[in-house]
Amino acid sequence: MALGASLLPMIRCLVVDDEAPALAILADYISQVPYLTLVGTTTNPIEALTLVQQGSVDVVFLDIQMPKLTGLQFLKLSGTKCKVVLTTAYPEYALEGYENDVVDYLLKPIAFERFLKAAQKALGLLSPAPAAAVLPPSVPAPPAYLFIKGDTKHKYVRVSYADILYIEGLSNYVSLYLPGQRLITYQTLKELADTLPQPPFLRVHKSYIVSLDKIQLVDGNTLYIGDKQVPVSDTYREQLYRLIRER
Repeated sequence: MALGASLLPMIRCLVVDDEAPALAILADYISQVPYLTLVGTTTNPIEALTLVQQGSVDVVFLDIQMPKLTGLQFLKLSGTKCKVVLTTAYPEYALEGYENDVVDYLLKPIAFERFLKAAQKALGLLSPAPAAAVLPPSVPAPPAYLFIKGDTKHKYVRVSYADILYIEGLSNYVSLYLPGQRLITYQTLKELADTLPQPPFLRVHKSYIVSLDKIQLVDGNTLYIGDKQVPVSDTYREQLYRLIRER
């Protein structure tokens, strides 16, 4: 029998990042998980290290690229005082992070579902009972939106899933098409696909992801969304037709 949410161990979390929007996103995610509580957020890794050394923190969500003290330097100085989840836009640091025994490694932009997996790993490490025995009976519903990086370092744009018509990949950029609006962000189509709920989102071509809810007509290997014709490649056609029949 699973334990109630009131019996869950409360994990004290600290978020460290030099970008204020990243702090806000993780603080929001933490507030949605019953067994996590936010101790604070800071752009100052020295301040964070002091809190850790005082024993005030159980888990640190830690950015790698920061001035004064990098995330990897922080790891070495903090020792075993707390558990660490690394957050970064740079996948090349993953191996070194795991060599320093981090709980998890989250690549930005961070989807709520991926954050929740990291939280569950931390719960399993910090709880005296196996994580499966102490999870709440129902997992909070993921948010119905994502944040995409804007055209400047500290700019993030919130996009509701319900507003996305389709997405087009352009080398290392993607274009999100919304009613009367086009947003461009620097990441690959595959990276974005990994953060989207599937369904309703489905990749139908090497260059396109569509929302099944927005398709108005399917004619052979062509989808019609508003005045846009989106091609369907043979690789994805069978899955598309199966999902259409199921819906």
